[in-house]
Amino acid sequence: MDIGTISLVVLTGMLILLAIGMPLGFASGFLAVVVMVMKFGPDLLFGNFGTGPLNLLAQRIYGITTSYVLVSVPLFIFMANLLERSGIARDMYDTLEKWMSRTRGGIAVVTALMAVVMAAMSGIIGGEVVLLGLIALPQMLRLGYDQNLAIGTICASGSLGTMIPPSIVLIFYGLITDTSIHALFQAAFVPGFILAGCYIAYILIRTNLQPELAPLPEPRDTDLTGPQKRIYGLSLILIVVAAAAAIMIARGIYLNVTGLVDDDTSYANASYLIKAAVLATGLTGLLIFGIGLSTAKAAWESGMGMVAPLLVVFVVLGSIYGGVTGITEAAGIGSVAVLLLIILRGEFSWRLLQEASMRTFKSTGTIMWVTIGATALAGAYTLAGGPTYVANLIVGLDISTLSVLLIMMLVFLFMGAFMDWTGIVLLVMPVFLPIVLKLPREELGLFGGLDTQMAVQVWFGILFCVNMQVSFLSPPFGGAAFYLKSVAPPHITLPQIFRSFLPFIGIQIMVLMLILFAPQITTMFL
Repeated sequence: MDIGTISLVVLTGMLILLAIGMPLGFASGFLAVVVMVMKFGPDLLFGNFGTGPLNLLAQRIYGITTSYVLVSVPLFIFMANLLERSGIARDMYDTLEKWMSRTRGGIAVVTALMAVVMAAMSGIIGGEVVLLGLIALPQMLRLGYDQNLAIGTICASGSLGTMIPPSIVLIFYGLITDTSIHALFQAAFVPGFILAGCYIAYILIRTNLQPELAPLPEPRDTDLTGPQKRIYGLSLILIVVAAAAAIMIARGIYLNVTGLVDDDTSYANASYLIKAAVLATGLTGLLIFGIGLSTAKAAWESGMGMVAPLLVVFVVLGSIYGGVTGITEAAGIGSVAVLLLIILRGEFSWRLLQEASMRTFKSTGTIMWVTIGATALAGAYTLAGGPTYVANLIVGLDISTLSVLLIMMLVFLFMGAFMDWTGIVLLVMPVFLPIVLKLPREELGLFGGLDTQMAVQVWFGILFCVNMQVSFLSPPFGGAAFYLKSVAPPHITLPQIFRSFLPFIGIQIMVLMLILFAPQITTMFL
């Protein structure tokens, strides 16, 4: 059978199977069998089982599912479940609220900032949206915030895990396309924070133009005044820097005592240790004699809720960006760090560990089934010649480079409204990325192109992540809506939730166009 007919059957079959409620993993696996039979005949299954194309397909599935980097996925999911079950996230929210409560739209901004920190710790979208729905939604509704603004902020900000490292979406993209995950994390840093900044800017601008959308709460004795925020902020910075200097001193002494110092450990030599000691001593003296112990203590109490989350972010992202560990090792260290923090806070229980582990097993199992099914379908379609057919079809349109990219973005947006991101990256990326790599690099973007093939792969991965951000909010199957609905008050309906997404979808598309037209944004740290 010709590949055009097979492509039509795959597209139509996928839409029908998803519409009747068949899980994506099973739908993809079923269509993979259909494609193989249509292309190679029934003898492939019943006469020569396990040989030829089937053997190649099995090798492809085995290669994906046994990748070492894939181990990081359940570890990040486990970390997110621990954070959700513990009081770490709630303390972070309370701390941020204390600092932003007298700002118009401050609680919504706090929610967005909390989502950024949560995304930098684990990158699990479902857990973030549920957690924010449990913590932030009741608070904003109680204070009289506009329901649409509250819901949109929670779901859009909670979906930032697709962009901000360590993003599981980026991990899968790197595995499928053989792109450096470390480079993807570096490239996603700026676009991720641009998107988060746009959310915050929108909240502040709109609430100041329409104050009735975000009433200021009644003044409390615990509210921080402007002078207090300035002096407390300075005190917290001094405490953190002094603590960091003390840690580096302790590390340098340890390396010297154990004889692990070499030519590359310049931070452990005598000159460095003396400078660090002078810095730590000077900052400590300033805190004690300049600011005062009582003020420093009050500042610490006002910001201590942020210490644990930022410590986890430092451990995870610091080890990755610093080249100390790989992605998988950083995920393991982060999970252990969160578990130790829970123990030190006195919140550990075997029930908490059991619940977090079971939810991790369920989430990982779902992802793996989707991965196996989608990998099988992508592999079968590739063996049938699908990518070549689609590439020739698009190239044969004789349109500009920008038009090709816009068509791809529309396909991503359309598929994202009906499919999970895992299936899209496994099914579509093997088709689209080779086409993108053949496009003239100098024509990518409006302000100059990209220099290397790796830069193109990284840039296209970031574009894909922004599209998946949109997909989490897009009806009819936007995942964020259903996550929030599971914890929202009964009077909030799904249509209301989807309507609240519209301004934030507009912001996401704006950022998508920015990255599409200015790809250099993704290469700033490469």
